[in-house]
Amino acid sequence: MSTKEASAKAGATTFDFVSFLYRYGTIILIVLLVALFASLNPAFLQPANLLSILRSISIVTLIAVGITISLSVGGFDLSVGSVASLANAVVISMFVWYSQPTLIALAVGFAVALCVGLFNAWMIVKIRIPDLLLTLAVMFIIQGVALTYTRGATISQNMIMSDGSYATGQIPAFFSQLGRLPYIIIIMVVAVIVVHIFLTYTKHGRYMYMIGGNEEAARLSGIPVNRYKVLAYSLSALFAALGGIVLASRVMTAEINAGGPYLMDAVAAAFIGFAVLGAGKPNAFGTFVGAVLIGILANGLIMMNVPYYAMDIVKGSVLALALAVTYYKQTN
Repeated sequence: MSTKEASAKAGATTFDFVSFLYRYGTIILIVLLVALFASLNPAFLQPANLLSILRSISIVTLIAVGITISLSVGGFDLSVGSVASLANAVVISMFVWYSQPTLIALAVGFAVALCVGLFNAWMIVKIRIPDLLLTLAVMFIIQGVALTYTRGATISQNMIMSDGSYATGQIPAFFSQLGRLPYIIIIMVVAVIVVHIFLTYTKHGRYMYMIGGNEEAARLSGIPVNRYKVLAYSLSALFAALGGIVLASRVMTAEINAGGPYLMDAVAAAFIGFAVLGAGKPNAFGTFVGAVLIGILANGLIMMNVPYYAMDIVKGSVLALALAVTYYKQTN
């Protein structure tokens, strides 16, 4: 047997466990978790519970899709949780305080979020502040703006205003449907499909990946890097606002920092998505799979009566494991 034939045979029979884990590890983990939780509690596989998992991950997925877009250009938007809180507060206040129709309330909510996205992009592109530091600062700014706007109070129908009167505005029935089944799941699925097609099959999506892979090479190739960064941070803010609006529809109130708790899950989902099916880059489908993994974990642990404060330990561990596999593979 020649040396070439021996090498070919060895290559065909060698099993790269790390590559296999990198490509299929997340999906295998989901299957194992489903099997484990179903064996411990048969109610886990009931259709009502599966729909509950999908509903619970809808808001996380919408926010995570925005993070995925910012990651595609090599950025990272940490302000999305605060933007979701602000959009939540603005939309509910439009209904309750100012008695505005649904379209006006939604338009104002998205417009406020777009202003935040454009501000992020301007500071990163023109002032050249590192995206992580800038969006961290903006996160605190927006939290303060939301608290100031709501005066630190929960906005709800028939709330007592500062002058002692009662708010007369009502939340329309149409808006209240957005956060219910099946609409909340439909919104999530449509967002994932649209962003996946945009990033994977359009020229603009490929340009974003090129910028994220090597910004200087993309610039030398004639790609308007700054313009695509502005687009990425604007879309990131708009999807965060969509998550906040759906949250508002679901709970029908505007709580203080309502979007904050979704930030960690959204970041985890986006980074777990890097490794799904060996993509090696931020992608909407992988982000959805990451959100499903987090949703199954949370739901299964709740059914096992695990204390809520222990869930962050599990979620953080899963994120650390996903990052370890992703970066080990990319650096080797």
